[in-house]
Amino acid sequence: MTRVLFAVSGSDYWTLADGTRHPCGYWPEELAVPHEVFAQAGFDITIATPGAVPPTADEAGFSAAMNGGSEEPGQRFRAYLDSISGPLSAPTALEDADPADYDLVFVPGGHGPMEDLAASGSFGQLVAGFTALGKPVAAVCHGPAALLPAVDDDGKWLFGGRRVTGFSNTEEEQVGFAGRAPWLLEDRLSSSGGSFEASGAPWAAHVVVDGNLYTGQNPASSLPLATALVQTLS
Repeated sequence: MTRVLFAVSGSDYWTLADGTRHPCGYWPEELAVPHEVFAQAGFDITIATPGAVPPTADEAGFSAAMNGGSEEPGQRFRAYLDSISGPLSAPTALEDADPADYDLVFVPGGHGPMEDLAASGSFGQLVAGFTALGKPVAAVCHGPAALLPAVDDDGKWLFGGRRVTGFSNTEEEQVGFAGRAPWLLEDRLSSSGGSFEASGAPWAAHVVVDGNLYTGQNPASSLPLATALVQTLS
């Protein structure tokens, strides 16, 4: 059975450039949709967070405003997350995870990973372990921030020179955080040596695969990214 490590942010806030804390967490669509795709494929899923802290969903991700003006998607995401409330409320500790025990590590986005996983050396080592074993490392939207601590023995980013995507500067501007953020994901991925790619239109689904690295640009990319991983691993 294919085993998936769902690496979810444990932070319920993001520290902005002025030092204030913006309430957030993981983005509902980016956890619910891939989780359901993997479950339907028969994958064994382990949800893990730093310190085994129960993760927090960003309430904005349930709103009609962030779902094309419709209440239905947010209601659907909430219902699915409620259906897996047991595993979500009792995650395992990311610090205890062993790449040998899993076939894939997947990081959903939301601004939460920008706060904790992006600064986690231990998670960077875990990602390096998956990569050393040739196993897929996947992240969507702001999730690729969690890959930044994965460095080689010389301190260089493990995915330098690779094609990668994530939440773009344009999209961050459109949600109103570009001018308030301590750093922007597109900038960091590029300055770390990644070859950043974005869709022609903001918010359009866009998935990039380069070796064992699988990344999706935004919430709409959650489904095609998860589908691509199922096709690879099945």
